Amino acid sequence: MMKTVKSIFSLLLLVTATSLFSQVVKPGIEVLKDSNFKILEGKRVGLITNPTGFDNSLKSTIDILHEAPNVNLVALFGPEHGVRGDVHAGDKIADMSDPKTGIPVLSLYGSTRKPTPGMLAGIDVLVYDIQDIGSRSFTYISTMGLAMEAAAENNIKFVVLDRPNPLGGNKIEGNLAEEGFISFVSQFKIPYIYGLTCGELAVLLNEEGMLKAKCDLEVVKMDGWKRSMRFEETGLQWVPSSPHIPHPSTSVYYPTSGILGELGYMSIGVGYTIPFHMFAAEWIEAEMLADKLNGYKLPGLHFRPIHVKPFYSVGVGKNLQGVQLHIMDYDTASLTDVQFYVMEAIAELYPDKAVFDNASESRFRMFDLVSGSDQIRLRFSKRHKFEDIKDYWYKDVDSFRRLAKKYHLYK
Repeated sequence: MMKTVKSIFSLLLLVTATSLFSQVVKPGIEVLKDSNFKILEGKRVGLITNPTGFDNSLKSTIDILHEAPNVNLVALFGPEHGVRGDVHAGDKIADMSDPKTGIPVLSLYGSTRKPTPGMLAGIDVLVYDIQDIGSRSFTYISTMGLAMEAAAENNIKFVVLDRPNPLGGNKIEGNLAEEGFISFVSQFKIPYIYGLTCGELAVLLNEEGMLKAKCDLEVVKMDGWKRSMRFEETGLQWVPSSPHIPHPSTSVYYPTSGILGELGYMSIGVGYTIPFHMFAAEWIEAEMLADKLNGYKLPGLHFRPIHVKPFYSVGVGKNLQGVQLHIMDYDTASLTDVQFYVMEAIAELYPDKAVFDNASESRFRMFDLVSGSDQIRLRFSKRHKFEDIKDYWYKDVDSFRRLAKKYHLYK
């Protein structure tokens, strides 16, 4: 009997392990390797990447293409933070040579955001391999779109090695970026949370006339990814996509606080151990704010009182009180709503601290750019109530969802 039980248990373990292994996603670089780099063979290749471009054994896409005998990697292009991740957020990047391979590195985060004809001279195909985080204001997708335009203008093929959207493929929130508010943090007329992989987004931008010129685009699809997947379900490793996105879960919290963070009037955890997970200031009473926010009964969300002393950035070295956000049910939670409810709660509890009465006007423009419109700020500032902007914030979601579905590469 004991042998039978052990045998059944061993079989269950084997089935479970096999099941888990079968669910591991192969990102675009793995699929490209499986094809022996066929689409790049005989071509001079330029690669846009950073440390998030790697295979399932954590080997850099730079090194993979450099070492492939049938691939001629001739140039690297550095987005924000650089191709090897050695540049701080917002710092400009200079042209250089990659110290490991000796390949020229050309900057796309300095005086030039879009590859110039001179930068693309001698290149037959541009390859993009960067892990996105699913929010419009993260600059990598802006780099991708501008590089697609440059590829089209210079008759160069553009290849996207696709990767998962860590927010999944179903959540869409926020208005479309509007004329007058197109910038590197809102480069395209898409919602703030757009529910597409970078490959799917590339196809949409290309086919819907959102680029100045249509490029010769090919997406190397992932194997095994589903729209319902959270990143933790993919079996993939996470490499920080920027210094303040250390974990895949940080991608989920980024849209809950990042827009408010542009105003600089309270800490959102950047400079502490939980970036984008919290809201705190010297003048906040933690229990009071937590009670107020939990009283809104926001689906899938809970606010826990916290006391912190940031190591740098907003509130550095000061004793702050506030709340840590906990996402209890991802599927029912509306992520971007959180920061607006925090702004509303602050205005109710501390009328003299109402955000648009206190934040520096010099920060308003950046808030508008990441919001994709000035209407969010103007409508909210009248009464500091989320209900005054909710319809506007969500007005484009249904139509974009219908549009985006045409370009879904995964179920």
